[in-house]
Amino acid sequence: MKKVIRLLLGVVMATALVGAVSGTGPVAPAAQAATTYVSTKYTAPKKGQTNSGVQALQRRLVKAKALDKDLVTSYFGTRTEAAVKKFQKANGLTANGKVSKKTWTRLVDKTGKIKITKPSPKLDKRCKVDGRALCIDKTKDKLYYMKNSKVVRTFDARFGCASTRTREGKFSVLWKSRNHVSSIYHTPMPYAMFFSGGQAVHYSADFAARGYNGCSHGCVNIRDKAGIRWVFDQVRNGDRVVVYRS
Repeated sequence: MKKVIRLLLGVVMATALVGAVSGTGPVAPAAQAATTYVSTKYTAPKKGQTNSGVQALQRRLVKAKALDKDLVTSYFGTRTEAAVKKFQKANGLTANGKVSKKTWTRLVDKTGKIKITKPSPKLDKRCKVDGRALCIDKTKDKLYYMKNSKVVRTFDARFGCASTRTREGKFSVLWKSRNHVSSIYHTPMPYAMFFSGGQAVHYSADFAARGYNGCSHGCVNIRDKAGIRWVFDQVRNGDRVVVYRS
């Protein structure tokens, strides 16, 4: 019996040694994708608004085949209004494009429970710092606001056109301007956080309205106005900015 035990211990130790030498030791489990569901709460979304309630409306309109999935922008514009009218007409409701409680209830009944699976972000190692960081992934079209190496909030992001590409690399927030207007293009750049020359992270009304059908002059566009306002208030000059491809 003692010989058997010694033999088994020898096998275990040999296996561990091979793993240590070859670098194939225990592997940490892969990060699990976060799963949430589209809200059923009625928020009275209206034309001109940009918020999570509008995004929930748009996701349900997509499920109802009244809106293209690429138009889930969180902005209630003319195309979302047209989609609401389309849904209302198809369901015997007054087709006025306004989201009444009756329209919302019918939409929720028709679309049911909608799962949203958000894969864990692939973060550049330069994003992992003590304090605040803006981690911007051009592959995933995302901006991650991070604090102490952890993702706090995630935002859709849009970048420069082919002739005005958004620069990649490690930067710092150089200066901030709450109500900035471009001196070159004369367009509003609210909540601008400059990180490389004239390139900044800022809110874009065009991105909110048209989604990825447009591009910037090199800046990082964010379409969640309330969200980027919050980030602007958190960020300080000198905070890390990383623009990369995953």
